[in-house]
This record gives sequence, structure tokens and C-alpha cells, in this order.
Amino acid sequence: MTDQLQQRPVLKASRFRVSKGLVTMLVALVVLFVLSGSVAPSVFSTNVLFSWLEFGGVLAIIGLGQMLVVQQGGVDLSVPGAVSLAIVISSQVPNGQDSGLPLAIIVGLAYAIGAGLLNAFLVGFIKLNAIIATLGTNALLFGAVLMISGGIPRLSTDALRKIAGGSVSGIPNAFIFALVALALVWLLTKKTVIGRRFEMVGANAAAGNAMGLRTRTHIGLSYLWSQLLYWLAGFLLAGITAQPTAYMGIPYLLPSVAVVVLGGTSLLGGRGFPVGTFFAALFLGFLDQFVLALGVPYAARTLIQAAALALGVTIYTLNWKKMLGGVGKKQNNSPQASAVGAG
Repeated sequence: MTDQLQQRPVLKASRFRVSKGLVTMLVALVVLFVLSGSVAPSVFSTNVLFSWLEFGGVLAIIGLGQMLVVQQGGVDLSVPGAVSLAIVISSQVPNGQDSGLPLAIIVGLAYAIGAGLLNAFLVGFIKLNAIIATLGTNALLFGAVLMISGGIPRLSTDALRKIAGGSVSGIPNAFIFALVALALVWLLTKKTVIGRRFEMVGANAAAGNAMGLRTRTHIGLSYLWSQLLYWLAGFLLAGITAQPTAYMGIPYLLPSVAVVVLGGTSLLGGRGFPVGTFFAALFLGFLDQFVLALGVPYAARTLIQAAALALGVTIYTLNWKKMLGGVGKKQNNSPQASAVGAG
């Protein structure tokens, strides 16, 4: 009885354990805030902060979708096409009329579900390589983009601009949508039986098969849920930008992977960290604002994102304790150390 009472606090504490990725991103964000305050204080203007929360929220939604795929050991390269198609449908189908917005939502969701089911079939059931399968789906999605838009941008409706580009008490609606998406993903993956099975399949599909879990279904569903999140992000972008272009989703591919890695989710699959991914998106978004405030060319943004991705892989992949321990051991076993010890 005493042993059981002693174990209960440990179980309760582990349930609310903060992930390494979340701590890392919070510290990095605070450091970036301090650095920006001394080097580029203009980033703290109201307009810049509002824009940061808007586009940071959109990136967070896309990152959460990519995280679900990465948890199953895959990667989704159809992000650009999925987001761009959602943008085009949301702005082109209504044809400037608010009354056409519900139809645009239905059509956009239909395309998102279709793309998700296609990826699910190719990767989850046929077992094609995720990179090849999603790259093919991305090409099909961009084909739909050109078919619907003809490459000609169109103004978003007033209703869409109010929904996506508006605010509540000074907080951008896009950021509020991101918080809702975060809450749903966190609850489903962390607080439900299906979510725990989902993470188990991602960590060890063979063990899941041995336990009788439908591994192919879990893998396939990750691509379906991710497409729905991409659609939401594209819908919001179409409203945030008054005249969105047909290729606005392209810059989000690399950041979507970067925020997942920086948030602490392993590229090998398994346990995901939605909150860490969310704050990684805010960090990367504020880093963009900081770099632009310093006058760095916008073209350097991709290089910075690639550096952030490489840094995240380095931080979470390498065994630093073993490396530092090995260095210390080598120093202790060096001839100089032996001579000092002998003396």
C-alpha cells in the first residue's frame, strides 16, 4: 500500500511533463525578444506584432498538419499545392460575392478530403514512399490550381476578409483559429484512446500490427487530417491577403517541416508535440520579422529557415550527453592528465 502511494505522485507528474522542444522554443523566443528590443525595436510596433500573430498562426496550423504525418514516419510534400488550392478556391469560387463563400468552403473541403484520401491510399495502403507519393499529389493539386484560377488572382470577399483578417479584442482571428486547431490536435492525440494508438503505430508499426491495431488506417488518416489543416490555413491566407496569388503556398513547405523538428517531434515518427510545434511556428515567424527589420534581403528567408531546420535536427538527434561524456573521458585519459595524476 505504501509503495502504491509513493508511485502516485510520480505518475501524476509525468502526465504533465513539459517537453524538451517546448522549453527550447520558449527560451529561444524570449532570447529573440530581448535581442530584438535592443537591435531592432521596430518589430514591437502594433502592426508588426499583429502581422506576426496572423502569419505565425497560419504557419502553426500547417505545422500541426505536417506533425501528424511526421509522427507516422512520413513527410508531406503536398503542402504547397494543398495550401495554394485552398487559397484559390476561397477567392475564385465566390467570385467576389459573400453569398458564394459557403460553396467555396464546401468545394475546398471536398478537394482537401480527396487529396488526403489519395495520399492515404498511396502511402498507407499501397505503401509507396511518402516523398514520391505526396510529391505526385502536389503536382495534381497545382494542376487544379491552374485549372480553377488560370493564374489570374482575384479579390477575396468582404466576409472572408472579416473572418480571416479581422480581430477580437486586438487578437487576430487567424491566431484564434490556430489556438482552436492546437487544442483539437492536442486533445485528440494526447487524451483519447485513438490518439494513443496513433502515436504507438508511429513509434513501432510492427508492434501495432502484433497487437491487432489497424496500422495502415492510422497512417492513412494522418494524411487526411493534415489536408484538412492545410485547407484551413489556405482559407485564412485568402482572407488575410486581399488579393491572394495562386502560388502563396509554396514558401510554407520548408517551414512546415522546420517547426515540427524544432518543436521536438522526431522525423523517425512516434510521439508528437503539438504545443512545441505551435511555439516553434511563433518563433520562426518572429525570426522572419526580426530579419526583415534588420534589412536582410527577403530572399535570405529560405536560408534562415534551412539553418533553423538543421539546428533542430542537430539539437534533437545527436546524443549530447554521450558526446560530451566522451570528450571528458578522452581528456581524462590523455597523456597530460596521466602525467598530472602520476605526479
